[in-house]
Formats: sequence, C-alpha cells, structure tokens
Amino acid sequence: MKIALVVPHIFMHQQILPDVIFSPGELALSLASGLSELGHQVTLFTPGSVEELLQDSKVKNITADLTLFEEELAARGDTYLNLLKKHPLTFITLARQVQSELIAQAYALANQGEFDLVHVWCNEEEQALVNARFCQKPVVFNHHEPFNFLTKYRAIFPKYPHLNWLSFSYAQRQTFGLPPPQVNWVGNIYHGLPADKYKLQKTPQDYLLYMGRIIQPKGVHYAIAAAKKLGIKLKIAGKHYAGHSKDKYWQEFIEPEIDGNQIKYVGFVKDVEDKQKLLGGAKALIMPSTWQEPFGLVMIEAMACGTPVLGFDCGAIPEVVEDGVSGLVVKYLSKKIIEENIKVKKQSWEELQQDEQFKDNVDHLKSSIKEIDQISRRKCRQCFEKRFALNKMVEGYEQLYKKLH
Repeated sequence: MKIALVVPHIFMHQQILPDVIFSPGELALSLASGLSELGHQVTLFTPGSVEELLQDSKVKNITADLTLFEEELAARGDTYLNLLKKHPLTFITLARQVQSELIAQAYALANQGEFDLVHVWCNEEEQALVNARFCQKPVVFNHHEPFNFLTKYRAIFPKYPHLNWLSFSYAQRQTFGLPPPQVNWVGNIYHGLPADKYKLQKTPQDYLLYMGRIIQPKGVHYAIAAAKKLGIKLKIAGKHYAGHSKDKYWQEFIEPEIDGNQIKYVGFVKDVEDKQKLLGGAKALIMPSTWQEPFGLVMIEAMACGTPVLGFDCGAIPEVVEDGVSGLVVKYLSKKIIEENIKVKKQSWEELQQDEQFKDNVDHLKSSIKEIDQISRRKCRQCFEKRFALNKMVEGYEQLYKKLH
C-alpha cells in the first residue's frame, strides 16, 4: 500500500523543543519504519525534517513550508522556543497555519493517486476533519489526549459521523462523551515499543519510581505521601513546570518534600539507556494518575524492563496493567478530576494531608506497595512482549489500513 502518515503537530520540528520527549512523534516514526519494513510505501509528513531519526531510509519525508515562522523569528530576532513562551498566541496561529497546509498537501497528493490512504496522526486542527470529505481516499484520525480536552470537536462530530477514528485504549473512547453513532470507531490499537531495545532486569534496587510530567493530575503528591509513610525511597524523574502560568504545584507540593535521600528528584531523563537503568532498577513504577490517562507509554516501558506498574484505576491504567500479573491496580476513591484539581489548588500540602479522601487513597497505595514483590518481573516482560511489542502495533495498523482500503 501507499500510505501517507501525517504528523502535523509543530513539536515534530526538532528545533522547537529539542530536549523534550514528544512521545506521539516517536511512535509515528516507529510506525513509519515498521510499515516500510513490511513492504509498504510510506510517506511521512512533518513540520520539520525527521530524516535523521527514521530507522528505515525508504520512508519519504515531506516537510512543511515554514517561511511565515522564519519571517516572524527574523523580525523579532528570536527563537522558536522564546516565541512560544513570550508570544504564545502568535506561535499558535502560525502553528495552525503550518498544520493546515501540511494536511491539505497530503489530501491533494492523495487525490492525485499518490496514496491509497491518509492517516492524520495526533491532530489538533479541526480543518483537517472538515476537509477530509474532499479527500478521495480513506482518511483515518487519532488523537493522543483524552478527547474531552478538545471540546471544540463536539460541534463537528455530529455533522461528520463518517470520519474514521481509532483509539489507543477503550478508556480513551469514553472521554468523547458522544454515542457511537456520532463517532465512527474503526479500531483500537495499543502502543508498542521495540522489544530488542529493552532488557529484563531481574533484580531491582530498593526504590519506587515516578516517571512523567510533574503536574497535579499525575498525582505525584500521592506517590510522595505513600513512600514517606512506608519509609521507602522514591525517585522522581520528569519535567516540572515551575514558573509556567500560575502553576504552583512543583513549588508548593513537590519541591519542599525532596530531601535528596528518601525523596529524590533526578531531573528530566531523555536518553534511552538512562531511562532503562532507572526503570529496570525500580521495585515498581508508580502511576498515581487521577486523570483519564489515554494510555501511558511509560507503563509499557517499565514492563519491558520487567518492572511492575502500580497505579490508580483511572483512565487506561486498568486496561494496560494486568492486575496481579504486570502490576497492581489500586482503587481510587473519586473519579471526578475537576473536584480533585480544585481541592489541590485550594489547599496547602499540610491541609491536603488531613483530607480523609486523600488519606484513604494513600492507604490504598501503601497496601499495594507492600504486595508489589509478589509480582514476577519475568511475567511483566512476557506481558509486554505479548501485548505491547512494536511488531504487534505495526501489524495492527497494517490490518486496519487494509480494511479501510
């Protein structure tokens, strides 16, 4: 098949956030190379060149026209990152222009017979949905966040029930808030990672690990509270957002608890070998998310290293983690993330620790942490290989494309 894989998100331009992991982009690169290895002709559309990141040189990379961006940067004498920080509205306006033009280019080439199918990956631009009706080839869409983040789509979906959508978890589908007749689900495909890049570590060290964005909905404060009550070490890896907008989560709830010994912040970890060392050495990866996690790629990274996952039963966590096999799923007392957000924002860390619901959730985590040694690390790895290896993901997309074509 001749496949157009369109990844229009501006973060696919390496110059914007070179030191940040953009997981949707990494997955798209793996998918493109995997499909090419199966004999398909793959063209990858991205804002900036990613040729040096592709594992298969047969994949063609078409990039966007960034003239408007470059003219704006030249006029201001600034960088992409500074434009994003200082003038976000200008940045977003230009980014949307780039996304729209890139998708339109893919549709036009498909109409000329260049492609059998167009897959718009990680789309945030509604024009791509509206204009899909003008593409004469099948078009399939996905998004990497909970769909309730995109309330602007609510007015579009009922008018375009023919659009093909795929999900990364069945939990992600629930966030749409629309009945199936208004959303045409054509598949559910779990993420996958290359099994040969991750090694099973049979004997862990004596610490828990949190790895991910350090934001309130990820529940890092729960991990800290549980670790302190048990007297077990916790390593925190990820990017925090101190100084961004009015977010005080890092300064008020996380940073004061870091002592460099029991609770240790190891910074943002991007290098694959460093990530594997941290993940493989942990007794467990702790995922106390209180939001509707659409998938959670770090969970299968941990499983690939043999590390069990311990997380609340929110979003896709119970779907990804086989309770008692690849980790433990912990009962979370409130599924209302809005109430949780308000509670944390209104209370101090000291006040929150006296909240009865908070204490009950921490106790649930504590009980599960005590049982984590019962989980076989070898079975965690086997679960990864069976459900989340890269070849499983690539084969899933190949079957979906053939069905749509």
